[in-house]
Amino acid sequence: MSLFERYLTVWVALCILVGIALGYLMPGLFQVIGEAEIAQVNLPVAVLIWAMIVPMLVKIDFGALSRVREHWRGIGVTLFINWAVKPFSMAALGLLFIGYLFRPYLPAGEIDSYIAGLILLAAAPCTAMVFVWSNLSDGEPHFTLSQVALNDVIMVFAFAPIVGLLLGISAIIVPWQTLFLSVVLYIVVPVVAAQLLRRWLLAAGGDAMLSRVLKPFNTVSLLALLTTLILLFGFQGHKIIAQPLIIALLAIPILIQVYLNSGLAYLLNRTVGEAHCVAAPSALIGASNFFELAVAVAVSLFGLDSGAALATVVGVLVEVPVMLSVVRIVSKTKPWYEAGAAVQRNSNP
Repeated sequence: MSLFERYLTVWVALCILVGIALGYLMPGLFQVIGEAEIAQVNLPVAVLIWAMIVPMLVKIDFGALSRVREHWRGIGVTLFINWAVKPFSMAALGLLFIGYLFRPYLPAGEIDSYIAGLILLAAAPCTAMVFVWSNLSDGEPHFTLSQVALNDVIMVFAFAPIVGLLLGISAIIVPWQTLFLSVVLYIVVPVVAAQLLRRWLLAAGGDAMLSRVLKPFNTVSLLALLTTLILLFGFQGHKIIAQPLIIALLAIPILIQVYLNSGLAYLLNRTVGEAHCVAAPSALIGASNFFELAVAVAVSLFGLDSGAALATVVGVLVEVPVMLSVVRIVSKTKPWYEAGAAVQRNSNP
């Protein structure tokens, strides 16, 4: 990880403080930004979101889908966690903690919105930072690439139905037109644009050109993320000042969800006999979230000053330290993992 990426949590915390201060000192500026909308899409935020997402998607080689069968057990476990467990477990945790246990300590009018934000956060698996986590845990790079490419394809078709279903279960009104527009704007269009750019770069200068362009792209993506956070907290600042415990309370179900899903993915891979170099990134992909997409859709569906937008931003705040702790756990437990009978059988044909 670069120094900038390693201390992402610090930069996020600083942006929170800057956003709150600017929102307090210049409320008129944020009102103008909030009104810059077309068809319920905030234009400044949309530009920033694209600047976040497109550089990440340029890394994805959809040709890797041809290698999915090489690690079919790990692929199956990760798909099960990503699409059959994680969104539903987060919805359950959101209802339990935000809707029941923490309800007396949160603004009554934002409860449903907070739960919606948590659901959005869990409904899309991570696309970019997973490559960092996989590398740190000595993960099998071809598995990671093929899994991410497969998840991106599934996300185009499954994100909106899963979000709509879970928001409906949580008794939250689903603005379907806005939801589908968000999927097109923040999944379909960036995927197409990124792949066109990737092909052009490879045609112009091969892998060397692609690597040269991707390096500054990472910085552009993170700067766009941090700028978006300043905007979001400029709108959210008054709520946080009034109730500073909000962030800590929203972080609790997110933390539980990360450790629950990473642990389940890790254990399932051990049970089916997958190699540790696949199980490690599988656990990390199963636990991490595509928070850039979650932020974008939360803003589109509920607005910049909504509880949903704030909940997704809390996911950004905890992402790096929590995922680094998961990397440490799967690395430290490698001897225990490889002592499994099923793992030994499959590694010694």
